[in-house]
Amino acid sequence: MLHTIEIYFLLFLTYAFLGWCMEVTCKLIQFKRFINRGFLVGPYCPIYGWGALAITLLLQRYTNDIIVLFVMAVIVCSFIEYFTSYFMEKKFHARWWDYTEKKFNLSGRVCLENSCLFGLGGVFIVSILHPFLDGLVSIIPHNVLIILSIVLFVMFMIDVIITVTTMCQ
Repeated sequence: MLHTIEIYFLLFLTYAFLGWCMEVTCKLIQFKRFINRGFLVGPYCPIYGWGALAITLLLQRYTNDIIVLFVMAVIVCSFIEYFTSYFMEKKFHARWWDYTEKKFNLSGRVCLENSCLFGLGGVFIVSILHPFLDGLVSIIPHNVLIILSIVLFVMFMIDVIITVTTMCQ
C-alpha cells in the first residue's frame, strides 16, 4: 500500500501514544501512582513512534523469519534508544532513563533486558499490530485524514516548541 506523509504521521502518533501508555502503566504498577513518562506534555513518547516506524519500514521483509526479525528489531531499537539518550543528555543535560544498575548495559543508555523486550515488541509490531493499524488508517477518508493530520501535527508541534523552549531556559 502506498503511504502518504499523513498516514506515516498518524502511525507515528499512534505508536508514540501506545508507547506512552505502556510506560505509564509500568510506572503505575511499579510505584502505585501516575508518572508521565513522556518527554513532552502530551500523551506520547516520540521514541516509540520513531522506533515502530523504523522497524516497520526497515524490517517488513523479515516477517517470515521471526528470528532474524527479532535480532534486527533488537539492533534497530537499541540504536535508536542509545542515540536518543545520548542526544537528549547532551542537549538538555538530563537523563530520561538510566540502566546502569542492570546487567549488560552500555553506558546506562541501553541494556540487554530492554533490548530483548524491544525485539519481542518488534516482532509483535511488524507481524500483528502494524498490519492491523495499517488497515484501520487506510479506511480513513482522504479529506478526514488530511484535516486530522494537520490538527494533530499543529498540536504536536506546539507541545514540542513549548517543551523545548521551557527546557532550554
